[in-house]
Amino acid sequence: MTSPADEAPLGADDFDAQDAVLDQLRERDELTPDWEFCEGFLAALVCCRRAIEPDEYWPVLLGEAFQPMAQMEFVWRWRRRWREVAEALDADVETLEDERAYQPEVLDVRGAMLALPQDERGDGDIAQLPSFAEAWAHGFLHAVHNWPEDWATPRDRDGAQMLQEALEAIERLARPDTGAPVLNMHTEEAAPSVSEARLDAFGEAIWGVYDLRQLWKSLGPRVQTVRKPPEPGRNDPCPCGSGKKYKKCHGA
Repeated sequence: MTSPADEAPLGADDFDAQDAVLDQLRERDELTPDWEFCEGFLAALVCCRRAIEPDEYWPVLLGEAFQPMAQMEFVWRWRRRWREVAEALDADVETLEDERAYQPEVLDVRGAMLALPQDERGDGDIAQLPSFAEAWAHGFLHAVHNWPEDWATPRDRDGAQMLQEALEAIERLARPDTGAPVLNMHTEEAAPSVSEARLDAFGEAIWGVYDLRQLWKSLGPRVQTVRKPPEPGRNDPCPCGSGKKYKKCHGA
């Protein structure tokens, strides 16, 4: 049973709390991803053709050492976000400006760095920082690559094309933004950090997620072919375990 707080949309404090937990986990496992990566991973699970269970996806995302029962607040916020993403992807929207549309929790790391005073930026090359929404795309593709059978190309030609185009759009977002920056997504007052091409790629990727959600919902889970075991020979042991020959038992 959920409380009113469980139904409320996650806010900035909630996402900060998720990242704080991930920071703690990263002290034990440096490969622990940030929330943006988790957000992309979650979106892929929501879209997946099969309902993948938590005990199957937690080790893939956060490693074998992650204990959901010890991090229940993290899990509760995860479930709330899952519902939000599913509802957004099922909403009948015509524009991503619609308040009901899916809006990934993504960061403009380069923009945040450019917003700092020059003496606080360090000596690193800002162009080497992750691009806008790059980690989100990697998280989404991480889920796709870990369950390839559930993302196998459907036989239907239109469905196959929809799958290919949607994944290609997300793959483009997983690449660095090398275009001329025109906008800072972190603050309007800092130097631009995101190119026009990147913004277009971001929109195409989100529409791709909508297509994937629609595709797999329309096709339903994959049907596993049940193969009948070969009938034993007349002199073979009966498969029932009686110890008798098949011809003198169930083959009689």
